[in-house]
Amino acid sequence: MQTKQMLIATLSLSALALSSGCTTNPETGNRVISKAAIGGIGGALGGYLLGDIIGGRNDRTAKIVGAGLGGLAGAGVGYYMDEQEKKLREQTAGTGIDVTRDGDNLILNMPSNVTFPVNSAAIQPEFQETLGSVANTLSQYEKSYIDIYGHTDSTGSDAYNQSLSERRASSVANYLSNSGVQRARLETRGYGESQPIASNSTEEGRSANRRVELKIVPIREQDL
Repeated sequence: MQTKQMLIATLSLSALALSSGCTTNPETGNRVISKAAIGGIGGALGGYLLGDIIGGRNDRTAKIVGAGLGGLAGAGVGYYMDEQEKKLREQTAGTGIDVTRDGDNLILNMPSNVTFPVNSAAIQPEFQETLGSVANTLSQYEKSYIDIYGHTDSTGSDAYNQSLSERRASSVANYLSNSGVQRARLETRGYGESQPIASNSTEEGRSANRRVELKIVPIREQDL
């Protein structure tokens, strides 16, 4: 129990580091995570947010191999993710979705006021077109994992928030899968209220905490 609590606390602090450690490239306008923030997160998590995946690499590798997907090698990894990032930024511009580059990984932060009605795991109709476009890009760039994290604010019981976060993550995964993204590439996890990126004492902060995140990680040849 103590280990679990320590992990939750560490993840929460690291989520805050991700938020506060973002800087804007003055030439491109893209948001990236500063090297200092990446270093701090790496030390705290031992690589959890910087490449590890839900369910463990062995489990995911078995699914990827079974689906017949290949891996990326060398410098091709960066170029592959560059192109995927470019398309995702184009498709999500002006939608309220935040795309952040984290090394060779991409993180899409989707606030619940954009994606879901209050206290619901049903994707809002007006967001489905955008999510469909995201799915189209993800299906084209099939040499990547997609981990889907559900989060809530602290309003309500721990049990309810945990369930809601899991259902929202599953809703996004199901929509992506039904839109052409191979299920073997998708994993979900709900974190309930355990990973706030803002204070739950204000409505603005609670709104920021109610979110679903997609972490897109390249499949490397050495992973297979």
